Amino acid sequence: MNAELEALVLNETHSTEICQTIHIQDLWSGYGVIEKIALAGGDYNSVIVKHIKAPNQSNHPRGWNSDLSHRRKINSYQVECNWYENYSGLCTDSHRIPQLIAKKEMESEFMLILEDLDDSGYEKRCYELDQKGIASCLMWLASFHANFLNTNPKGLWDHGCYWHLETRPDELEVLTDKTLIKAAPIWDHQLNNAKYKTLVHGDAKTANFCFSSDLERVSAVDFQYVGAGCGMKDVAYFMSSCLDEDACVKNEGQILEQYFTYLKSACAENSANVNFSELEEEWRTLYPIAWCDFLRFLKGWSPGHWKVNNYSQKMLKIALSKIK
Repeated sequence: MNAELEALVLNETHSTEICQTIHIQDLWSGYGVIEKIALAGGDYNSVIVKHIKAPNQSNHPRGWNSDLSHRRKINSYQVECNWYENYSGLCTDSHRIPQLIAKKEMESEFMLILEDLDDSGYEKRCYELDQKGIASCLMWLASFHANFLNTNPKGLWDHGCYWHLETRPDELEVLTDKTLIKAAPIWDHQLNNAKYKTLVHGDAKTANFCFSSDLERVSAVDFQYVGAGCGMKDVAYFMSSCLDEDACVKNEGQILEQYFTYLKSACAENSANVNFSELEEEWRTLYPIAWCDFLRFLKGWSPGHWKVNNYSQKMLKIALSKIK
């Protein structure tokens, strides 16, 4: 971090000293870093700094280094800045996110100074989830979706989620599954033209949730691909991130039932003007389509991925049967 950005951190946190800088992770394809900054003499013991700076030459782990890929990434960080500036204040404790402390935008360079969730009681990270952890994430998603029903995604993605068809022509071009190629635009149309839409997180995987030690409370991070869409996009992707194929088969019914129970309650709490029975019927119908929309991307991006499994094939048969 250069002297100008260090000064920004100190000024925005009213701190007198940066005591320690801890590297948390590099951003995808070398587009920057996330660091934890320990502070003294100010309002915060520590903050999280997400510093995005486009590399001279991106280093994608699977070789996707096109100009389109670069522009999509830069757009995603602009979306994240817009999200924190214009929408994050609308979130509640039921769908907790880190507080924005400050942001700075330059050409192809962004900096977000965020609340350190560890200091706020969300210090646990999980790579596998038990039923309690899954329930907490489903409750977060349901509250988030209920809160942002019918929201205009101004400054966000018109169609949320990082695998959206319009932004992934390279992966579609190399796809060899003719059935998926033919179905892809139909599924895309069905999802984009759902009657009931909300804002979707867009990358709702297990790794993007931070938990309290007892797993009762959860906060989400990483809002690069937040935008309009059917809530099933988040639910299907979340399931794919925390359950193997056998667990998906075994738990699908329970998970969807939990989610819609939480969603109905959250809609009532928000006094959402919605025909919930109609919403639930539409979104349940779109669940396998949302799963296969992601499968289409995955089979182009990484055909041998473990998520291309028997459960995905089951969803494929159902989704194909819904094409008129």
